Amino acid sequence: MADPITRLFSLGSKLKNLPEDKEKAISGYGYYDWAKSAFECSVTLAIIPVWYTALFLKANGLTVSLFSQSMTADAVLSLVIAISTLSVAIISPPLGVIADRRLVKMRWLKVLTVVGAGGTFLIALAPLFGNASWIWIMVMYLFANIGLNGAGVFYNALLPHLGKPDELDDISNRAFAYGYLGAGILLVIHLIILLATDFAEWAVQFSLASSGIWWYGFALITFAWVPEPPVENEMEKLKFQDAARFAVGEVTQTLRDYKDFPHLFLYMLAYFLFIDGINTVTALAGVYGTTVLGIGFTGLIIALLVVQFVAAPSAILFTKLAESKGTKQALMISICGWVVLCFAGLGFAPLELETHEDYDILYEWNEEDSAYSVYVSWSANDLAQKLDYEDDEFDEQAWAKQWAYILPTEVNDDDKDILEWSWGDSEDEPNKILLLGIPNSNLTSFVDSINSTRFSVSILGGVLDGEANVGVDHPTNLGDGVLDSIPIWARDNIWKPLGMGVFLQFIVLGCFMGTLLGGSQGLARSLFGQIVPETRSTEFYSFLGFFNKVAAFLGPALYFFMSVMYDSRAGIFSIAFLLLLGAILLYRVDIDAGIEDAKAEDNRIRKLLAETTEADYDSMHNKD
Repeated sequence: MADPITRLFSLGSKLKNLPEDKEKAISGYGYYDWAKSAFECSVTLAIIPVWYTALFLKANGLTVSLFSQSMTADAVLSLVIAISTLSVAIISPPLGVIADRRLVKMRWLKVLTVVGAGGTFLIALAPLFGNASWIWIMVMYLFANIGLNGAGVFYNALLPHLGKPDELDDISNRAFAYGYLGAGILLVIHLIILLATDFAEWAVQFSLASSGIWWYGFALITFAWVPEPPVENEMEKLKFQDAARFAVGEVTQTLRDYKDFPHLFLYMLAYFLFIDGINTVTALAGVYGTTVLGIGFTGLIIALLVVQFVAAPSAILFTKLAESKGTKQALMISICGWVVLCFAGLGFAPLELETHEDYDILYEWNEEDSAYSVYVSWSANDLAQKLDYEDDEFDEQAWAKQWAYILPTEVNDDDKDILEWSWGDSEDEPNKILLLGIPNSNLTSFVDSINSTRFSVSILGGVLDGEANVGVDHPTNLGDGVLDSIPIWARDNIWKPLGMGVFLQFIVLGCFMGTLLGGSQGLARSLFGQIVPETRSTEFYSFLGFFNKVAAFLGPALYFFMSVMYDSRAGIFSIAFLLLLGAILLYRVDIDAGIEDAKAEDNRIRKLLAETTEADYDSMHNKD
């Protein structure tokens, strides 16, 4: 009897009346996506960026010196991710060779799952290390990412063995649907706990630890239900050292084999371009939302939940679309949708500030005390977290310190470079501070100083009633960017008439992202599985992983370059062309011919294996 989740994702599927062992294997494959997505969603996207940054700032201030370079928290974390992906890129080819020759795919999946889930669980122990807590997070996060990316090589290599080529769309998309739903459910649980405890440290630790337990716990279903794929003429012994030597030769041979697999290699190039573009959009969507659109933390979490719960059913819907239109055509529709989404993202913009409450820093006249009170309408952590701008024209911390006496801030005694909030004592309005004895001229000067910032200020009541200002870097201040005419037009002609603020716009963006994620990721993986020889599946998946991880800098680097040269909207615009180029190359791939190439290679390998011995292994791919 199938479990409720399996029955849910089997609705409308053509994979019906399957033998019990095959149904369990397919469901077990999906449960691994359910398991690991807890780390990818709750840990990587929601918790680590905020918690790690807070502990880093507490221990170091804004920067730390590593390798004679001054690095911020996000730079150090990026370095950790880069090291982990490069490590997996280096070791995955030898592991792929071993996995294709011995019955070890599930064994290595288990080992790397322990590394990843264990590293995730151990991140929660960071507060025990005091000022070194950020280092502990960095090291454990490194292990968690190595486990995640390494396990992905063997996990993806299982796919071609779970069904026939025409069944892989359903199996792959169903697995992604498992992942989206599982990650969404756990994120809801974490969000409830974090909000209920006002982000207490123990709640953060619980969320991290439970993500590791969730990953390993549901992976046990995979280990129990998914059998080890058979290997014809398994080799008795193959040490890692020998495999590494073979791997170098096989990577070289794999590259030489492009003439025998022209459609597979063309697809891998297209895949690299469009999946790199998709990953860049999803990775930078949060940063784009906060810096360009002014979305707060709660808005980001809600949008993330929308993405997860929309992506799950969308993965199934794209399976049906692939059945009627073909896998390649359905994937083309999804990628074209990403291109449209990038162009549409240029038009998202916050509405112009119209009422007093729309501004960030608010001063209101208190008639009883004959003084102004001040409060803010955004997260305190958003203030003074940057040392300075690249051109050194504006030091945000220096500005905040200069005006600290009329802002609800105080300097931390432990580190004079960090500002923290100090709220008033009023029970009715605890986030307000009364400003006594502050000359009106000082407030006027402060309003003028907003020009150089990313904030906005408004004064209500008193002799300064109606004075307001919006900083040059405020999300609503458009007109300086090369593409700002697009969001200005969209704001005036679409968002303002509809009364849609930037939060609702971002939710719409999340809905579209979820819809497209549900189709693009699953179909891209299944299409690759259709044209890969079963007898060399791990080798090609390892090669694809190596190729992508080494070259995965392209999308972020392109976005970075365009953002620095122009602005963030220009960065998004450039990613659209990366996706478009991937779609053009995908259009040129002949899937049927690729499937025939894979069948011919499987027949050749099986015949060769029947005639070869271990001593002949190093020449088994030499057709000459």
